[in-house]
Amino acid sequence: MQAVHQEALITHWYAPAVSGLLLAGSINIAQAEVTHESIATEHFNISIERVADGFQHPWAVAVLPDGRYLVSERNGQLNLVAPDSGQTQVLEGMPSVNHHGQGGLLDVVLHPSFGDEAHNWIYFTWSKPDGNNSRSALSRVKWQNDQLGEVEHLFEQDRASSPGRHYGSRLAWLEDGTLLMSIGDRGVDPSRAQASDDHAGTTLRLTDTGGVPDDNPYVDDNSTLDEIYTTGNRNIQGMVVLSDGEPWASEHGPRTGDELNHINPGNNYGWPDVSLGNDYATNEPIGEDTLPGMVDPAYVFEGRFAPSGLAEVTSDAFGPWQGHLLAGGLGSEKLLRLSLEGDQIINEELILEGQIGRIRDVRQGPDAIYLLTDSNQGGLYRLRVVD
Repeated sequence: MQAVHQEALITHWYAPAVSGLLLAGSINIAQAEVTHESIATEHFNISIERVADGFQHPWAVAVLPDGRYLVSERNGQLNLVAPDSGQTQVLEGMPSVNHHGQGGLLDVVLHPSFGDEAHNWIYFTWSKPDGNNSRSALSRVKWQNDQLGEVEHLFEQDRASSPGRHYGSRLAWLEDGTLLMSIGDRGVDPSRAQASDDHAGTTLRLTDTGGVPDDNPYVDDNSTLDEIYTTGNRNIQGMVVLSDGEPWASEHGPRTGDELNHINPGNNYGWPDVSLGNDYATNEPIGEDTLPGMVDPAYVFEGRFAPSGLAEVTSDAFGPWQGHLLAGGLGSEKLLRLSLEGDQIINEELILEGQIGRIRDVRQGPDAIYLLTDSNQGGLYRLRVVD
């Protein structure tokens, strides 16, 4: 099925939100429960606590300054979770999402200056319904006295597609206050990732109000959409900006060939002309191993890792891991530690494999590392160093 073209892209619109909180009785855990008391790693032992569970296919977790958590579910619910009791409330006022297949309410991040009342914005990505189709979209909502204010819709991709696959939708803030957003190739026509007039299969760079920064790499190129930052990205579901300001992303390959890439403006990461993965039906290689003008991955995950969730370790509590990446895997149910030196991965360690299930999100908190699992009874877990 061909993508449906939109004649005029709507980049800003508003919808009223209903304030208030509703107790979600189906999510109920009295207190954090230790599920694994001590797991040995190369540098120290770690424990795993389940903070809350019962989420229906959760996608992202954000840690509020007061220690509470926001957890998104693909069905469209945004949950507020207490740090100790695990008591969970559903925040009213989120838009209706298309949650067919991989779609729904997806990533959630806070404004970099959250805590300053003027910037108490929660940003989220979602699959916006468009008739029988959908679009990857970006919105934000004001956090006001533990309630959601008015939702402000900032951006939507230029073409609606049949729903279900490859929305991308990870968000990461650059040091200059601009926002990176990934959009998958939407899974119908992979060649869209090489089309300069199509948001599919790209990363975008936007202002905090959804506009186009003046120094985006293609603003003076009439053949390329102004929001585009990189092209040739199949389906990025892990993205982080490191302490040194450099963005990195983990990306799904088709059948193996899952990648880790250093994201640089104007780069073409090759999909589908370059790939180390295989066709699902024939198991034959897709594209070339490498081509001029296209950037090879910094690292290729072994087997069918299925990456989702990527974080830099920054907490002093994890001293020997500081500056390293933690990459979560869905189908593999793995958590990997990747040590960086420049653009090279110089060491890797398997931290978890199967202990908690499909890892959808990985976040560094002030005192712990948080993992979110993807299932119809998904959980929020806290990983700590054992003294």
